[in-house]
Amino acid sequence: MRNVKRLLLVLIVLAVAAVTLLFVLENQQGIALTFLGWSAPSLPVAVLVMLAFLLGMLIGPILGWYVALRSKRRIRKKFAARAAVAPVVPQAPAQAPVEVPVKA
Repeated sequence: MRNVKRLLLVLIVLAVAAVTLLFVLENQQGIALTFLGWSAPSLPVAVLVMLAFLLGMLIGPILGWYVALRSKRRIRKKFAARAAVAPVVPQAPAQAPVEVPVKA
């Protein structure tokens, strides 16, 4: 089973590499980007798309981490406020009723 997983991983990596290579080979025409008066040198479309993809892969997890951290803080603050308003008093567990034998 372990070898099958390794083989499957190798096949997936090779497929992604092949698709990336085809993408780069098909998009060799150069373009120059202009943004807010700044002009980038003429680069192939594939380079710009790959740079945007890598930048998204870096920014995505950072934003996800920030949102999770903010959510945890909000939950902690909510529980802290709730605990300050109504303190939790532990209750004794309910006892099962005791059966008394009846003589007939």
